[in-house]
Amino acid sequence: QVQLVESGGGLVQAGGSLRLSCSASGLTFSGYVLGWFRQAPGKEREFVASIMGSGFTTMYADSVKGRFTISGDNAKNTVYLQMNSLKPEDTAVYYCSAGSFVSRTYREYDYWGQGTQVTVSS
Repeated sequence: QVQLVESGGGLVQAGGSLRLSCSASGLTFSGYVLGWFRQAPGKEREFVASIMGSGFTTMYADSVKGRFTISGDNAKNTVYLQMNSLKPEDTAVYYCSAGSFVSRTYREYDYWGQGTQVTVSS
């Protein structure tokens, strides 16, 4: 069974940094695309970043490009999201996900973590 376990969320001030982690089991990175999505209250879940396990190819939403970095560690079966220069608008529940192909649409991902809250104060 595929399981994704997230950690690293918290409360930071604007301009600060957080590093989210997603530990995966039951899958191999080479066979999946791993993504981060976020959902703020009253808003639809939106794409943040993704990484292709086989070749470490990455993709970012325009709103986070240049500030966030997604990376993977195949040996540890873990994907990370390094978030720098955080803004209040980044406040959301962040979800780790895994799917069979590259997509910016959350409905096309197959597995999900429990979510971790990120709150950025102004």
